[in-house]
Amino acid sequence: MALITVAYALSPIDLIPDFIPVLGYLDDLILLPLGIALFIKLIPSHVMQRLRSDADDRLQTRRGLAWTGAVVVGFIWFQMVLAIWVWWR
Repeated sequence: MALITVAYALSPIDLIPDFIPVLGYLDDLILLPLGIALFIKLIPSHVMQRLRSDADDRLQTRRGLAWTGAVVVGFIWFQMVLAIWVWWR
């Protein structure tokens, strides 16, 4: 199910072509979340509980790394804005 959902999301061929106003994106807006929801429902509950507890454990141990990444990205954005401002002036 996951492969079908990903293949549909990445496929250039849609159920309704994207160049049709509103309807072209409406199929993606409906079918992709439905495919993801169905895939999540197919995962056995004991497996989902184990994966969620593993994710919680990893989140607790990597909090510092998340802040470090946020600071690095913020610094890069600041440098880009500063460079554009200097160039523009």
